[in-house]
Amino acid sequence: MKAGKALSVTTSYLVIGASHRTCSGSLRDRLQTEEAEVPGVLERLKLLGFEQAVWLSTCDRIEVAAAHPRPLEAALDVARLLAERAGIRAEEFGDQLFTLTGEAAVRHLFAVACSLDSQIVGEPHILGQLKAAHRAAATAALTGPELEALFQAAYAAAKRVRSETPIAEGATSLAAAAVQVARDVHGDLKRCCALLLGLGDMGALVLDGLREAGLGRLTVAAPVDRRAESAARRMQGHFTPWANLDSALDTADIVVTAAGQGRYILSAGPVAAALKRRRYRPVFVVDAAIPADVDPAVGKLDDVYVYDLADLERVALQGRVGRQGALQAAWAIVDAAVAGFVRERAERAAVPAVAALRAHFEQERRRLLAEHGALDAGAATRLLINRLLHRPSEVLRAMAAEADGGTLPEHAAAERLLYRLFRLNEAAETKSEEERT
Repeated sequence: MKAGKALSVTTSYLVIGASHRTCSGSLRDRLQTEEAEVPGVLERLKLLGFEQAVWLSTCDRIEVAAAHPRPLEAALDVARLLAERAGIRAEEFGDQLFTLTGEAAVRHLFAVACSLDSQIVGEPHILGQLKAAHRAAATAALTGPELEALFQAAYAAAKRVRSETPIAEGATSLAAAAVQVARDVHGDLKRCCALLLGLGDMGALVLDGLREAGLGRLTVAAPVDRRAESAARRMQGHFTPWANLDSALDTADIVVTAAGQGRYILSAGPVAAALKRRRYRPVFVVDAAIPADVDPAVGKLDDVYVYDLADLERVALQGRVGRQGALQAAWAIVDAAVAGFVRERAERAAVPAVAALRAHFEQERRRLLAEHGALDAGAATRLLINRLLHRPSEVLRAMAAEADGGTLPEHAAAERLLYRLFRLNEAAETKSEEERT
């Protein structure tokens, strides 16, 4: 089957990967995929039998979203591919890898698109990253009707969340607060040099705000040097190896940390030494990571001003009640969009079966007319009813016989379905009413 051809009605959605909720930062770094590597990874997916798949790689997550007739088998193939990239066996992932299918996969992708699954809820980068991943899959001929429908519905939900709730205001206000404090500490930002440590989305958001405010120079470092070098090119900044972190602090007026590795990457000793070499020019530090990147002892140094996300939130005057209300409203939109999407897909899936049933009825009608064309209407319709019910009656009797006096779940389900499809309970009630009158 070529890419773009509709799959069978048994096709299910699949999302498998590792995110900040399940996976350590160090393992995510090993799984990360640079833009230049994506075409090769997509080709690997095609060789594994995928015909509709998107590979999403950000600082917070590495995920594959796919439409596949055998999602659990496909998930095992993706797990092995991810393990190969990380240099481990698939079994070593443990709980750091998650797999979602069906409606759960749909809800997850919608939440990702709406920035409800990000470390900083409402951050704007993820939607653009998702669209870029989708475009790369389309270029590789790895999209089709099922996946296109899913992604377009996710984009529509994201548009509603951003237009109908203030969910994005929190993230952008944090970046604005960082700019405000940076100006309080340093004045004109054109004379300032910023050092970005790690590539988390909130760090990028803070840097975007600083650059729009006139930041003079940017240097990027990350635990994986090749990723930092690539990010520096995208941001039109400079790259420095992670091993040179201590010396890079010498020229850093603003330090933004966004590694989130679960350990402190900025401690008091190196910062104090850099302050001395800087002749105690002040340093503004933004800890934009969850968990924290900056040792609390750094904030006790003179001439160092450390703000974490909670501090920036207080500066931005974002109230907890308002944020929670926006979050609830956003999730309500997502849940309604997911329910509508799942219902629409189910209705579409039922169409071929209804068409096949109609064709079967028509075939029996024509066969009866060909065999008994001289029958009157009453006899012809009775004969047609008997023919149409013959096979279903045989199957129901066989199922009842298999139950051996009891009721098998399949038999009970079949009876319930018949009553629902043909409204037999309503028909019985109408007949009783007619008999009473």
